Amino acid sequence: MTQDWLSRARGGDESAFGEVVNPCRRELQLHCYRMLGSVQDAEDLVQETLLAAWRGLDRFEGRASLRAWLYRIATNRCLNALRDRKRRPEEVYSMVEPPEPTRMAEPTWLEPYPDALLKGVADATSGPETRYEIRESVGLAFVAALQHLPPRQRAALVLRDALGFDTPEAAGMLDTSEGSVKGALQRARATLDERLPPGGLERAPLPDSTRERELVGHFAAAVERGDTEGIVSLLTDDAWLTMPPEPYEYQGGEAIARFLEDRAARRGANYRLVPTRANGQPAFGCYLPDPHAPMARAYGTMVLTLTQDRISAITWFGERSLFSYFGLPRTLAR
Repeated sequence: MTQDWLSRARGGDESAFGEVVNPCRRELQLHCYRMLGSVQDAEDLVQETLLAAWRGLDRFEGRASLRAWLYRIATNRCLNALRDRKRRPEEVYSMVEPPEPTRMAEPTWLEPYPDALLKGVADATSGPETRYEIRESVGLAFVAALQHLPPRQRAALVLRDALGFDTPEAAGMLDTSEGSVKGALQRARATLDERLPPGGLERAPLPDSTRERELVGHFAAAVERGDTEGIVSLLTDDAWLTMPPEPYEYQGGEAIARFLEDRAARRGANYRLVPTRANGQPAFGCYLPDPHAPMARAYGTMVLTLTQDRISAITWFGERSLFSYFGLPRTLAR
């Protein structure tokens, strides 16, 4: 079968090539997202990967699996992209006069990943070498922590601990020694252990469970009626509100309430929320009523991190172009 499609593809049959690479498309996109933190860049890199694979079929000797060969191309494309400073503006355009934050973080580029793109990925990326379950390895906290790793440490950890490739396979993909991969992996794991909360998503309600729906429903109702006290009552004592790539971070009910009240006063209207899911977590498309037209316009995306029966993190993304990836409209009728 493999030789048949390979012969046909090398003969110029694009449909034969598509038959075997298209099933890998979604898992490759998730891989590129973990590496880059951007669903939009990940989509571009998958296109580049498949084009490079099509043009380089003569170099595929079949000694490794086709999947491993595609991951090698994708990983190196991602490493090149991370070296290319032009892919992201160096300056972060911060919001106007925010309240005093709890802390100023290093600006990190990060976007949410639509759950719709995760369908069919879990079975393809699980394996005996994986350290993180699929639910944890797509979580926002995990992907955010990855962005703080040097690129090659990031690649080694994703290939080994999230995808389950063994050390020799990872070394081959990265054109380095097994010892180098082991060293990078050890340093990367130590960094993630410092950044990831203990227990992670293990303490969160199951997706779409009654507990999750009730908590998320109470939160949405409080946001839409502008009830800051109601929002804060749903938070853990040490909850965080962050807005990557903005450096401002707020922890605890008092700091978060101060920020929410300040933003509400500036925008002059309450959000309308449309539920969705991102990174295996509940999320919302947020819309702001237009004072000059009978509609509400896309304003941003909010992702919630849940811990038991409380919300432990609110992550805000102001990039409106992401709405199309979630299948959300740009406007809502009022």
